[in-house]
Amino acid sequence: MPKGSSEPRDEIHAPLAHGAIVLPLVTIDDYNNELRDKNGFVGDNANKKTFQQKLDDWRKRVRKFGEDPIGKTATEKLSKKKIEALLTGDDMEAAALVMGAVEDFAQDFAEVIGKFLKDERWSKTERIVVGGGFRRSRFGELTIARTMVLLKAAGLNIEVVPIVHHPDEAGLIGSVHLMPPWMFKGYEAILAVDIGGTNVRAGVVEFGKEKTPHFADASVWESAIWRHADDEPSRSGTVERLAAMLQDLIDKAEKANLKLAPIIGIACPGIIKADGSIERGGQNLPGGNWESDSFNLPAVLIKAIPEIGDHSTFVMMHNDAVVQGLSQIPFMNDVSRWAVLTIGTGLGNAHFTNREGTKAR
Repeated sequence: MPKGSSEPRDEIHAPLAHGAIVLPLVTIDDYNNELRDKNGFVGDNANKKTFQQKLDDWRKRVRKFGEDPIGKTATEKLSKKKIEALLTGDDMEAAALVMGAVEDFAQDFAEVIGKFLKDERWSKTERIVVGGGFRRSRFGELTIARTMVLLKAAGLNIEVVPIVHHPDEAGLIGSVHLMPPWMFKGYEAILAVDIGGTNVRAGVVEFGKEKTPHFADASVWESAIWRHADDEPSRSGTVERLAAMLQDLIDKAEKANLKLAPIIGIACPGIIKADGSIERGGQNLPGGNWESDSFNLPAVLIKAIPEIGDHSTFVMMHNDAVVQGLSQIPFMNDVSRWAVLTIGTGLGNAHFTNREGTKAR
């Protein structure tokens, strides 16, 4: 592992490259870990579909002896909001069903984390931050807390906590940590993109107060979301729609006299190569074939938006779990080694070590 620098934070050197392992404030020890066991990918035991299966199993057991307190709605059709209402409502049997799923999922999640922690790159992990859409619910937060209790009961002294920012915003805010702060001098915000298997989000991320260490109060000033899963667009159609979303945000920032840096940060699934292409892991992206040797998203976006303000556009891309984890940097000054797990369609993962000399002053 590279030795940390003792230089001031604005002078800490890190190579400017897509998918970089050494970033201004952290070293990425591991990401997109495709850990397997005899049953396949370990991450498949802790995702959105897994929780639905746990809840569905409990409903099937109850129906053998009477009516299902949740009703006839198929489990996969239950929204997070509906499950939340069941958990906090007056029907104790329905709430107990949800709690049963929480307990079963937490057991599996704790087992998954235990397997990750056996990986050498995850050794001495002090804290795991949980993001993704699952975290955006009371039952998700209960699952996270229960998982930590189970790990501690098993003798693993590790914190498991919800990510601080709203997960949708964390996937945008983290982009400010892909580049050194000197690139933002004289500007107030950057454009950020989060591309997933269901949605594309684009936003303007304000840096916050200049004296706040590590962009601790960075926030999403404006954002737009497109549920591409409903439209089933081609790859080129997806990029065209994304470029239009970004141009609309640029226009809004200009009207508001917000000084946009000529920079776009992109969060995208998969292993990101230094040239901005996707090595593997992009199979769920809209239109398919994002891993083609002839396709490069940063280059295509620069062609679509060659300038922002009076300067040429600069694009930096990294894995989506990495970027979501980076949003947590301001809140990690009390630990050295930490990780992020994002529970959604799949289980995203990344592990970080804080670089020496980067503690907030």
